[in-house]
Amino acid sequence: MANATTVTSPKTVATDTIVTQLRALEQLTRTEAQIARVRVAQARTDAVRRELRQNADNADRRSQRIAQQLRALDAVPDVVTPAIGRVLALVKSTLEQAQPIDEALLGDLTLEHQLLDRARYVRVLAERGGLPAVEKLADDLVTAHTATVDWLTTVLAEEALGGPAALTPTPLQRVAGGVTRAVVLPTRFAVQGVNRAVHTVYRTGESARETVEEVTGRVVQFGAGTREVAAASRDAALQRAERVAHREGADDVAETVHAARTDLGTLKASELPIPHYEEMTAQNAIAAIRELTTPDDIRAVIAFEENHKNRSGVVSAAQTRYAAIAKDRMGS
Repeated sequence: MANATTVTSPKTVATDTIVTQLRALEQLTRTEAQIARVRVAQARTDAVRRELRQNADNADRRSQRIAQQLRALDAVPDVVTPAIGRVLALVKSTLEQAQPIDEALLGDLTLEHQLLDRARYVRVLAERGGLPAVEKLADDLVTAHTATVDWLTTVLAEEALGGPAALTPTPLQRVAGGVTRAVVLPTRFAVQGVNRAVHTVYRTGESARETVEEVTGRVVQFGAGTREVAAASRDAALQRAERVAHREGADDVAETVHAARTDLGTLKASELPIPHYEEMTAQNAIAAIRELTTPDDIRAVIAFEENHKNRSGVVSAAQTRYAAIAKDRMGS
């Protein structure tokens, strides 16, 4: 008698693959939730903090839906995945402290793309296997992760435009970013006449810092994200350095010093892109900010506002406007 051959139906194959993919999605989604909670501490505004907390809660709900669907498919409950998700998030958040903030965000974006691509794959498998409930779950996952990819891409665009981004770097990430930028610093300063306004620019290997001795004899140390100034009368020294640089024809140096003053929030009110800004109510300031069209102008207003009145509603509105411009640049 011939041996009977067991034939596995395409539907069974599809279901087995779906279970494997749903397990991976559950693990990655729990990691996503943990990372969102880590990012809450890096949020620049209350609005971003609320959004990140909501993202974490939504990720928890998605992981619960995935677990429910696994049970509906008679998959053996996975008691290991939740622990793995927490461990992965802890490892990621620990390791990325040695990275610049943009690298950490790119890591987040990679995770979201993997979630998105797996959800799309599950949707096709579910359609093939005739599993409408799984197909609906996959559709919802695709929608959620598409939105998160768009948000992270916008945050990266804000960072690329010079910030301020929705997420701020941790102190260690500031140092890491400073080291990265210091590597390319000499090309930014390779202009004729640079030494007329700035005596010395040098690197110190992996622990590089930008060190600029100004014409006033004061030392200005440029860190990453913010510039730290070693002495009092910092603002006067920077203003004088900028004037001298312009006078001597070192325009690139003048622009760099002006950028430092902008980031420190120490521009004069008369230098802001919004006339009479310092006299405006919060409502009028928000209306004026919404008319701004360039990242540099918005960045200047945010830094000035944070360094002076620090009205949360105004900062949040400016950040929202900055994000909108960054998103437009990303799509152009």
